[in-house]
Amino acid sequence: MNPIVNIYHLALYQPLFNILIILYQYLPGRDFGIAVIVLTIIIRLVLYPLMAHSIKSQKVLTEIQKKTEEIQSQFKNDKERQLKEIMALYQKEKVNPFGSLLPILIQLPILIALYQVFLKGLQLSSMTQLYGFVPNPGAINSVFLGLVDLSKSAIYQAGGKTAYYIPAFFLVVLSGIAQVFQAKMMMPKSKKVGEKKEALSRVSGMMQSQMVYFMPIFISFIFLKFPAALSLYLLTTSLFSIVQQRLILKKNA
Repeated sequence: MNPIVNIYHLALYQPLFNILIILYQYLPGRDFGIAVIVLTIIIRLVLYPLMAHSIKSQKVLTEIQKKTEEIQSQFKNDKERQLKEIMALYQKEKVNPFGSLLPILIQLPILIALYQVFLKGLQLSSMTQLYGFVPNPGAINSVFLGLVDLSKSAIYQAGGKTAYYIPAFFLVVLSGIAQVFQAKMMMPKSKKVGEKKEALSRVSGMMQSQMVYFMPIFISFIFLKFPAALSLYLLTTSLFSIVQQRLILKKNA
């Protein structure tokens, strides 16, 4: 096995798989969906300090975006001066423009590992990945609250034809709506501007609004073909982020 793949397997896939099985085994009701939700909350609590810093940086970057655009417009023919002025603005506001990217880079391998856990982890053959102290649960019931089979995707192939699983589709839609609310919270409140800045402000607002809706729609479109457990993970993550953002932004208001 490739050393990098081996490290990924030992550091992410296997621990997440074992924690999920432990939660499934010992949480009341042995509901796989509840186990996914609790696992998501555990992950978010571990990442809480990092995400808090990211939220603060993202909020400041959003608030000074208009100033950044004004600098770009003012020095559009002098890229060196433009960069210098923008970096000076970041330094003045004490914000790292890349501060919000690190949590995304960290969460990506976690998301990939969870995808593999949800895709292969429910099979009996995967139980060989359990640690010695984790009891084998046998066949896992992947149905959440008796309503959604989390091992299925909203769109899948059956008998050579495209089939649809409505409960999983419903989860994808809910996760998309939660992402929109999460993104809207980070948008700056509209303020009155002078006539000279009105056009620039209007363009900036339109671009921000498009991004608020584009990313959730894009992610939801991708998740239509993923196991519904990932949509439940994303929904729980978004709801957790909404609460975290509200607490942080209220504290720093």
